[in-house]
Amino acid sequence: METKLEQVLPQEIEARSFEIITEELGSRKLDEKYAPIVKRVIHTTADFEYVDNLVFSPNVLEHALEALKNKACIVTDTKMAKAGINASAMQKLGVEAYNFISDEDVVQQAKALGSTRSAASMDKAAELNRPLIVAVGNAPTALVRIYELVQEGKWKPELIIGVPVGFVNVVQAKEMILQLPVPYIVAKGRKGGSNVAAAIVNALLYLACGR
Repeated sequence: METKLEQVLPQEIEARSFEIITEELGSRKLDEKYAPIVKRVIHTTADFEYVDNLVFSPNVLEHALEALKNKACIVTDTKMAKAGINASAMQKLGVEAYNFISDEDVVQQAKALGSTRSAASMDKAAELNRPLIVAVGNAPTALVRIYELVQEGKWKPELIIGVPVGFVNVVQAKEMILQLPVPYIVAKGRKGGSNVAAAIVNALLYLACGR
């Protein structure tokens, strides 16, 4: 049996992918406001369960877009998430992205405290004293540390993107973020990943750019 490929020009692949996503969603209704974010995550993962998994705090989109337009910085828990963020969109908005996971001071602090580098990198982020969007796609320990810093009154990020993937303390860490009085986008359950964190950031950047 011959396999028939769909003829799509390279520059049309992304648009066609989103058309397929819309077609396969069928009668499932998305909140139109958040549809670009949900569809971008589905585009990245080919996983339609994110329709139900992604949770948005009230008015989070307006707050996030305002923060990006005011040049809030982005901090990620992994180099992979940072690498996945669209550089041209950041440049258009004058936004910078940081990852501190390999910084020597972070490595030493993690060793001294017996914590993870991801958690220690959140302490460094909190010390920047700048408006920040924090995107966590891998380490639940980073989310736990964010929770502690917010509860202690030491940090209030503009937005927390909490989408770590895994089995150990992942669900619990996400549930902690859902309790905070801080704007958040969280993928409930075990699913997530650095690619999902980057996809959410990119969706927000594209919306802020008017794309």
